[in-house]
Parts: sequence; C-alpha cells; structure tokens
Amino acid sequence: MELQGSPEAAVRARGLLDFFRMSAWPTFHIQHVSISPEATFFLPETEGVQIHASIAPLPGEAVIVKHFPNSFRETPLLQRLQALSVDRLVLCGSMTHMYVDATMRAAADLGFPVLLAGDACATRSLVYSKIVIPADHVHAAFLAALMSYGQVLTSDEVVLQLQR
Repeated sequence: MELQGSPEAAVRARGLLDFFRMSAWPTFHIQHVSISPEATFFLPETEGVQIHASIAPLPGEAVIVKHFPNSFRETPLLQRLQALSVDRLVLCGSMTHMYVDATMRAAADLGFPVLLAGDACATRSLVYSKIVIPADHVHAAFLAALMSYGQVLTSDEVVLQLQR
C-alpha cells in the first residue's frame, strides 16, 4: 500500500532506530499481518507484510506480530514492556491515520507517556462521502488530534528530549 512521504519517514525512523541502538535501549518492531478474510493487503507470507529493509530488525530485536490496528491488542507488547520496566514510549511508523493513531491512544490509556515522531510517520489520502482528503491533511489532522495523548515532535526533537 503506497503511502505519501514513506521514503522520508523511513529515513527519520532509521535515525531514531540508530539512536536507540547506540543507547542500547530496547526496540520493538511491530509487523502487521492481516487475518481478515476480506483483506487485500498485509496478507500472510506476502511482500506487503515485510518490515522495510531500511529499518529491519537486527538479531535479538523483538518483532511483535499484530493483527489489529492497536499494537497492544492480543499481542505480548504490554507484557514485554512491563518486563523491561519501560516507563515511556517513542512511536513512529505507518499509517498515521490507522496503526499509529490506535497504538498511541492505547499506550496513553495504559499509562505510558508517549513521544510520537510525526516526521517518521506516513499515511495516505482518504475518501469520505466522495470527498478526497489529501494525505498531508490526513497526516496533519491525526497528529494534531494525537497531541491530546502525548507529545508530537519531530524525530530530532525526540532525540533531544531523550538526551536530557
């Protein structure tokens, strides 16, 4: 599924991943695999479910497979975070309007302070009632709404905040 701004978001996500690796902090790669019989994308054992090579997990890095937009739903993510005594989260990824949104709201509801690197996320245009909402408007609207659930920053601002 093509997303607007994906290559640029991947570069910024890689920068965050490199920072976490250099800091020896835990990282969790979330992989969406659809189990819905109506799904046309993110199908098991297809290219669409693969984690992009630029942010591919290294040996030993956790990969959490999810089947719903919320990365906590029916996955071991919460238990893994609790086992490591993680007390705040940094999020980035695709699709801002779906997976990032659902996961950030759930994380905040679970009590995690969340830093969202908005420039390390991408989304696509949406259609509602024959009205096409451009991807950059979708992205901005969801980031604006997510400010109620945590901090929405650039990837550079996230790194600066974590260095304090």
